[in-house]
Amino acid sequence: MTLASPGRAVFVNQLVKRYGRTVAVGGASLEVETGEIFGIIGPNGSGKTTTVECLQGLRTRDSGEVRVLGLDPQAQRNALRHRIGSQLQESALPERLRVWEALDLFAAMSPHSRNWRELLEEWDLTEKRDTAFADLSGGQRQRLFVALALVNEPEIVFLDEMATGLDPAARRGAWELVRQVRRRGTTIVLVTHFMDEAEELCDRIAVFRAGTVVALGTPPELVARYAGRSLVRFTDNTEDLDWLRDCPGAEEVAREGPRVEVRGTGPLLAHVGAALVAHGIAPADLRVERATLEDAFMAMTGEGAP
Repeated sequence: MTLASPGRAVFVNQLVKRYGRTVAVGGASLEVETGEIFGIIGPNGSGKTTTVECLQGLRTRDSGEVRVLGLDPQAQRNALRHRIGSQLQESALPERLRVWEALDLFAAMSPHSRNWRELLEEWDLTEKRDTAFADLSGGQRQRLFVALALVNEPEIVFLDEMATGLDPAARRGAWELVRQVRRRGTTIVLVTHFMDEAEELCDRIAVFRAGTVVALGTPPELVARYAGRSLVRFTDNTEDLDWLRDCPGAEEVAREGPRVEVRGTGPLLAHVGAALVAHGIAPADLRVERATLEDAFMAMTGEGAP
């Protein structure tokens, strides 16, 4: 099998990592294409972070093939480290190090660094530039770590739980910045436990469970494959609606008083709407609730939260 490919930023084949008798990653395989935002999701302890650490040369794999930007991160770590950026789930800086000092230090260590003052502004840290690391909030620390991961203009950046500690508005702002990073030509590997974040940002997603990849695809593909049912709801007092079961894709019709629910697959809203109009019924509140990536995640892993 050819490991190097112009369109491939990451190649992983049968990666295994053990800690004593505990198998943290047990044969994971995946590929990340250059320029995409690639998501990794899974329950706690499923091997996500260990895999990403092996990709960066921070952990020594026990077996398997790994290439990042065509390099073996274990054997060629020094050659790789100037080409990647890393925001780790567990990170820390000296308590008295100020925000601008951290960015300036990281920029000085990189042969191709960005203007760190731009990153201060982009990641909403300008007002905190003179603040010591110990005095930053959890969300501010997260934004600083992401900025540090980008200061060397990486070809690929690894973001592990980037949005932890961010409020909803800050999360959405961070999403737009991630899109901007991709538009600059950087490949992004995003580990997240926020399903809406993965569904919103990622071109493709690998789902981990028990140390291996159990599903791989675009968010719509995963939703269709594992949680493809839709739910159409409306209110109507017509006594007999059993004919709705004949709509293409309809699997179940249930009602409680005037509230009616039709469950099924495919373009269910269109078929139900057409059938209702054909029978002289035009409910004003006809709506559809589609399955989400979170529904697919629960179906794939049996977990309520990753």
